[in-house]
Amino acid sequence: MKRNETLLNTQLNLDTDDDHVSSSSETPLRPDAFDQDDELKIELIQKHFKEIMHILGLDLEDDSLKGTPHRVAKMYVKEVFSGLNPANKPVARLFDNKFNYDQMLVEKDITFYSHCEHHFVPIYGKAHVAYFSSGKVIGLSKINRIVQYFSKRPQVQERLTMQIGNELKSILQTEDVAVVMDASHMCVSSRGVNDINSRTGTAFFDGKFKNQDVKSEFLNYINTPTPEQ
Repeated sequence: MKRNETLLNTQLNLDTDDDHVSSSSETPLRPDAFDQDDELKIELIQKHFKEIMHILGLDLEDDSLKGTPHRVAKMYVKEVFSGLNPANKPVARLFDNKFNYDQMLVEKDITFYSHCEHHFVPIYGKAHVAYFSSGKVIGLSKINRIVQYFSKRPQVQERLTMQIGNELKSILQTEDVAVVMDASHMCVSSRGVNDINSRTGTAFFDGKFKNQDVKSEFLNYINTPTPEQ
């Protein structure tokens, strides 16, 4: 438990221009964010990214580079930022808790990839999720998909953690949800301070998880090494 408690109490290792202040747990989107379809967005991003590459002095006639603007545009819209579009939100089907399982359910070590909204470079790490059933459960894979959906946006880790926690509370119809995220930020390791060793921890605890004993049980479990396969 010490590792996670230390991690969660560590201040973020960021430059002074990397302010993490946010006024809302919602991703800041314009009202007209989805007036353009994906194909038009890809076309426009391709055009602008080509101009960025040109300004940087790159030879866009080179065989290795000439397809890059389209690849980047398609990646942005269809992959790494696909979580911006609510049409891509996973549909989580609820099932009755037929076994009357009343203990903590934990899914740990969920791999996620996101992007820092300050520099558009990767954030990657592990998410650990737990809940107590209020009478309903969801398939385990849907937890992974929810983590991935909110990760595939320009993000701040604090907001990402809250979005996952609040979404699970809404779907599962329970307050008893916990989320811990442990991540590396390329904006810290590949630029600025160039610290390759630091990691960032964030947490969301609600309902029963505000009880110290329950919280400790969860943290102890996610710190238990997974046996070698």
